[in-house]
Amino acid sequence: MSILRRFWPGMSRPRSGNTILSPIKGTPPGERDTRAAISELSQAVRNDPDAVEIYLALGNLFRSQGEIERAVQIRSNLIVRPGLDDQFKARAYFELGHDYKRGGFMDRAMQSFEQARKLGGETDELLRAMARLYAETGCYQHAAGMYGKLNQPIAQAHYMVQHAEELYDGGAVSESKKLLHKAIKVYSGSVEAWLALVSLATTDRDWKKTGALLRDALAAVAPSMRFLLLEGMLGFSPGRDDADQFTAQLCRTVMPAIEEQAPDLILQYYGALFLLRCGNPEEANAWLAKTMVLSPDFWAARLELLGLSMADQPLSPVFRNHLSFFVEQAGKVKRFVCTTCGMRRAHTFYVCPRCRSWHSAAFRVSLQD
Repeated sequence: MSILRRFWPGMSRPRSGNTILSPIKGTPPGERDTRAAISELSQAVRNDPDAVEIYLALGNLFRSQGEIERAVQIRSNLIVRPGLDDQFKARAYFELGHDYKRGGFMDRAMQSFEQARKLGGETDELLRAMARLYAETGCYQHAAGMYGKLNQPIAQAHYMVQHAEELYDGGAVSESKKLLHKAIKVYSGSVEAWLALVSLATTDRDWKKTGALLRDALAAVAPSMRFLLLEGMLGFSPGRDDADQFTAQLCRTVMPAIEEQAPDLILQYYGALFLLRCGNPEEANAWLAKTMVLSPDFWAARLELLGLSMADQPLSPVFRNHLSFFVEQAGKVKRFVCTTCGMRRAHTFYVCPRCRSWHSAAFRVSLQD
């Protein structure tokens, strides 16, 4: 059983294409400009073979066109050039790593980055590239180490949690828990680490510990991110034959922790969702009504209230069918948004797949968000 659900952006593969160095009729303007630049730089390289910067720029243009073999050839020619300064050789290896990565050759990409590190040292640009490559290839322990060197505790803690999940799945439960606590020491507001610890406590049916961890998590996590804890807990499943008992005990553990918090729109909403999950629609209705006092425009709460009220209304079968359809469709609205780039998603995320910003997820209180 996984500790956390993970949402990862997919990595697109480049399109292959033929090498054409002159503009072609019908080619889009942007691509035409790039090909023209490639043609001009190729001529400049022929006129001045020692122009390393031009070589590097030309390779980048080939890579942008998906012509990976030509980009790799340019880097390789630079690397073997006699007397080339280590600084330029390190840059050539760095770009070669990106070429291989674009081509899907991850092992070669990492080898190139390692050569760049040996020759040019650990620059932030190189460490970021290596950290992302480690993360994308599932080397979470190394990714955490790289982000630690970059002094990015949110990302470091995130990948420590991913490595802890690997340890847990491999049967190293004690090591996994220790690593999760280390992740919280690295970044006390790590939603991922807190949620993983809460998940382990519920798996052990240690409800007292579950409640204590949830209270600590609600105090440590930024208020704007607390919904991720509760959204994750709504997804907890018993995994045994005690589903009803598990659900009831989960609600009895979560609700007091929420009630102890200051009035908060999102916490009130999730409190209602937990009440609905454990079969208490009347109390859930009261909690949803509280959210309307805090924010009359909160669409998600209104949708839940509409669904609850439908059962008590004397509606004709045709009207009820139409209304049920629209309620169902409204429930498919993407509830989460990146506060940095505005990307909307149906599922939660810790790093935005579009802009790669960390912990930028927010609940869409208004449909305009």
